[in-house]
Amino acid sequence: MLIGLLRTIFFIIIFYYIFKFIMRLIAPLLIKKVAEKMQEQAQQQYGHQQQSSVKEGETVIDKAPKTQRQTKDDVGEYVDFEEIDKP
Repeated sequence: MLIGLLRTIFFIIIFYYIFKFIMRLIAPLLIKKVAEKMQEQAQQQYGHQQQSSVKEGETVIDKAPKTQRQTKDDVGEYVDFEEIDKP
């Protein structure tokens, strides 16, 4: 019983160090691949923005329309409260 427990702990430790060693080799490659993919997506997005931009010499004015605020004058009246000292 004690031998089985020690053997299990030994395999867990060995597996941990092997996994750690393999991840040190593979992780930089995975991170590099993910970074390249993100960079490619960003360049595609930037390219779409430039394609839809205005031709040279054209004038475009981007102005947000004024929103009309609805105000309510009948929101109530102001009540001034006073503190009352308790006896």
